[in-house]
Amino acid sequence: MTTDTDQAVQQDVAEQAQTPEPPQADKPKADKPKDPEPKLTRKQADELALKVEAALLTTDRPMTAAKLSDLLGGLGAKAIQDAADQLNQVYEKSGRSFRIEKVAGGLQVLTLPQYADVLSELHKNRAQTRLSPAAMETLAIVAYQQPIMRAQIESIRGVACGEVLRSLMERHMVKIVGRAEEIGRPMLYGTTKGFLEVFGLSNLKDLPKVEKSKVPQL
Repeated sequence: MTTDTDQAVQQDVAEQAQTPEPPQADKPKADKPKDPEPKLTRKQADELALKVEAALLTTDRPMTAAKLSDLLGGLGAKAIQDAADQLNQVYEKSGRSFRIEKVAGGLQVLTLPQYADVLSELHKNRAQTRLSPAAMETLAIVAYQQPIMRAQIESIRGVACGEVLRSLMERHMVKIVGRAEEIGRPMLYGTTKGFLEVFGLSNLKDLPKVEKSKVPQL
């Protein structure tokens, strides 16, 4: 015999059986694991370190791992950092005055703090050799047209250049190299060894090639 309680239980069970289960949220798909960076051989790692060193030594600004990767054939950031770490170990063991440091999101070769006084003196000397646009223009004329008279320089530039020439001579970048075979024997100007040193030239033949203009005849 079925009681009212049994009927109520059976009815509840039937209703639950007919009620659809709520849809389950889709489980997030796991990210596809990135392909591991290829392991370099000892020879490849040494070659990479040399390439990283060469790239960093030719710039005075930090280079990001992405930029270095583009330069070096798409190698990953870990390989780049491993190369920098390897170089730093070499620098430390050999007592070098610099290290590769992380700066502004990139890598840069920096000198150690104990050599700051040496660099301070160097930068002070460099600041003293900075030239104004007028001085650079005059110096370029002298470099490419030497030996040249002051009047010829002024004819090319269209302005007086006595003060500029005097300044260049005080900086040991221009000197008097002789006198012209003309009335009054005006002085001839040319560049000095100091000029070559400042611009990193071995001789005047290393000057960039430009179309040489004709020196005005006075």
